[in-house]
Amino acid sequence: MPNKEPPATASVDPADAAAPARRLRGGPKGLRITDVAAQAGVAPITVSRVFNSPETVAPETLERVRQVVQKLGYVPNRLAGGLSSSRSRLIAAIVPTIAHSLFSETIQVFSETMSRAGYQVLLALSGYDGSSEEALLDAVLSRRPEGVLLTGVAHTDSLRERLANVGIPVVETWDMTDQPIDMLVGFSHYQIGFAVAGHFLQRNVRKPGLVSANDQRALARRRGFRERLARAGIDDIPEVLVAPPSSVALGKAALPRLLDEAADLDAVFCGSDLLAIGALSAARQLGLGVPSQLAVCGFGDLEFATETTPQLTSVRVDGTRIGLTAARCLLDRLAGSAQNKVTDVGFEIVQRATT
Repeated sequence: MPNKEPPATASVDPADAAAPARRLRGGPKGLRITDVAAQAGVAPITVSRVFNSPETVAPETLERVRQVVQKLGYVPNRLAGGLSSSRSRLIAAIVPTIAHSLFSETIQVFSETMSRAGYQVLLALSGYDGSSEEALLDAVLSRRPEGVLLTGVAHTDSLRERLANVGIPVVETWDMTDQPIDMLVGFSHYQIGFAVAGHFLQRNVRKPGLVSANDQRALARRRGFRERLARAGIDDIPEVLVAPPSSVALGKAALPRLLDEAADLDAVFCGSDLLAIGALSAARQLGLGVPSQLAVCGFGDLEFATETTPQLTSVRVDGTRIGLTAARCLLDRLAGSAQNKVTDVGFEIVQRATT
């Protein structure tokens, strides 16, 4: 239940208390938190809570204060407030890329959930290089984040040690391991590859191929795919590995290379929907019927998977659930929970016309 407003004589924002009396602060014309409080008809501490812990403020009060803040153009001094309270209200999120929408729904819901709780998310792009991720971590830690979201579990030993010693909550996403740094919300890429191979075998595929990026998560799917096929006696699996990020052009170029190696190719598992779209385009140009001559499965179940001709079979992962669960894990920890939570969100093979 939201806190009741304290009397108008309550303490003021540390940002105001820390600055000299005549110094301009808080936005245009030297606006102070007390100016916002007076116009909104609340105590200064309530205005401070609107910025720092909005979940504790009654909804109607929250809206009234925010309208006054917007009208006056007040900007809180986050630096001074952070130094005074040892709170930055900042969460660092490191993802490989935003070149396509695979991670976007996770980051969107994660950012929205953290924002509603009074935190701001600093987004950093690491590419697919572990050393880049470590350099980014050094940069964001200098800004004193209160928590970190990472993509994947394949980190350098020095990064893992650094985060373990920093003492702030860490949640890894989009992967699964028995030894997370702290908290983990993801799924098994190995099991995805294993399941797709089983899906092909159920459709009497005997000569499957693979087009995949060569990053750690894609290679885990590759390993599961090959191991399931090996159990069925299929060891000769043509493949093309490409450097991430994936693209339609890479998928289009990969299919002819597979066919040069295996003219009797009858299925292809693509490590992303973008690669699969490219493979479908190449199949049309080569006059191959899909799925009568070539079955195709992607990964990601992006929005356009239902817009292809024929519609693309793909592996769906609930990115929204990952983002929401990751945010809740961080918020619980920031609120004092000591639980090291691991959540496996699973996955689903969405069968459509290409298989």
